[in-house]
Amino acid sequence: MPVTVLLVDDEPLVRAGLRAVLEAQPDIEVAGEAADGAAVIPLVRRLRPDVVAMDVRMPLMDGIEATRAVLRTVAEPPKILVVTTFEDDEYVYEALRAGADGFLLKRARPAEIVHAVRLVAEGESLLFPASVRRLAARYGDGGRPARGGPELARLTEREAEVLRLMARGLSNAEIAARLVVGAETVKSHVSAVLAKLGARDRTQAVIAAYESGFVEPG
Repeated sequence: MPVTVLLVDDEPLVRAGLRAVLEAQPDIEVAGEAADGAAVIPLVRRLRPDVVAMDVRMPLMDGIEATRAVLRTVAEPPKILVVTTFEDDEYVYEALRAGADGFLLKRARPAEIVHAVRLVAEGESLLFPASVRRLAARYGDGGRPARGGPELARLTEREAEVLRLMARGLSNAEIAARLVVGAETVKSHVSAVLAKLGARDRTQAVIAAYESGFVEPG
């Protein structure tokens, strides 16, 4: 079955470009388009896409509110890939905090766009460690209470090590190679980390690690 994608962006040229790139792949299908976040929920319910590629800044409902709305109201929500012009935009960080699975730059090359969609569809979060560190350093406190503090204390030594490697952007396979363990073992550790932190995915776990001070963003 192909990976189905819903494109959400108020710029028709951006949607057209993404559609051309994605539909050139035999395993990806664009299920629909929307020009604003306000149209996302009914389209997600009707089309059941695997991934929503969503602009972070839109006039009526931005990508942050649309992400929150989808995760709050859709029983089995799709993966959400925020599409942005600037990687250091505060909106990007807020979208990740809201539950987005990762972000993609509008200037990304076609191969990078395709890779991003496939990656999040497979359940891997799309993190650019340097960018996330900068975002966390700039916007991570914001006067908000740190998330995941007490829960982080419940991690075993190995789970804590896995979380630190996740925060550096390593995939399960890369973590397995670094720790000299099997991929299934790493997958079990990652699942335990997410469960203990109450995190939806790797992105949420990494943000909790930064905001609690468990991992230094600098």
